[in-house]
Amino acid sequence: MVEAIVLWNEPNNLSHWNFQLDPNWTRFSEMVKLASRSIRLANPNLPIVLGGVSSCDCDFLRLMVRHGVMEAVDIVGVHGFPLDWNHWQINEWPARVEEAAKVSGKPVWVLEIGASSFGAEEVQWFGLERMLALLKGKTERVHWYSLFDLPPSWPAETRHKEAEGSSYYRHYYLGLLRHDGAPKLSAASFPCDGSTGLCQWFHFEDPRLYDAVRWMKDHGVRYLRTGLSWADSFRPNATAWFDRMMGALDPFDVSLTLCFTPAHLGLEEHHTSPPKDNKQFADFAAWAVERYAPAYLAPSANLQPKEECIS
Repeated sequence: MVEAIVLWNEPNNLSHWNFQLDPNWTRFSEMVKLASRSIRLANPNLPIVLGGVSSCDCDFLRLMVRHGVMEAVDIVGVHGFPLDWNHWQINEWPARVEEAAKVSGKPVWVLEIGASSFGAEEVQWFGLERMLALLKGKTERVHWYSLFDLPPSWPAETRHKEAEGSSYYRHYYLGLLRHDGAPKLSAASFPCDGSTGLCQWFHFEDPRLYDAVRWMKDHGVRYLRTGLSWADSFRPNATAWFDRMMGALDPFDVSLTLCFTPAHLGLEEHHTSPPKDNKQFADFAAWAVERYAPAYLAPSANLQPKEECIS
């Protein structure tokens, strides 16, 4: 079932929001507030999360406070990859979460943590064990990114692609499993007691969907973060794919992220563009909630953690 709606993904990252077209994030802030009002009308009890802030950037959160965004959300989502991209060290995680909560005045969910095996699987294994230990008891939700490596023939969602050098290629090695499903060293250390969630993005008509569901059930996963692409909603058979994906994921408590601008509705023809009309995103958010998290839907029973998980 859907346990929360997440509005956008890394809005402070140029690869997900073109802040050159919105230099003070005023368009983004108004979009979040308008979408929040539409979601409240569709389901007033559904928690709303400010989309995962890249690098747990508290300066960005301070800006969101000044723009009045915190009045429109219930929770703040943050991301952190200190072993790959962020300019801070792994041991800073508890202080970063504490600062984010203090700045925003909201509970903080860690929507994405991760470490790539780009250089060595041992680095990822260390990152998983160390970050989970550091964050234990500091937040209600921790989602490891991700379950699968990105297949080498698929593009990563960044603006400059291979021009980013090794920063780009690290996107391909963040899974607990290789792209063919073979487990890495870190897979054996992933907790199977339901305490740690996963963040796994599913591409349009993703062939990995049912393999992911099986693995998560076998390993006692309770929490999942994934997304519906607003841009994909204009593809042929989009609703059928969304229905299939959300049906398969119903056993999990899903934080459902809504993001990516349809090219024809943006200030520029790109999925990172601010929309020309924020109401159109708000309408998509309301549609998603009415279809997949309606107010009359009773919460399902939580998955019970397993005593053992399959390695």
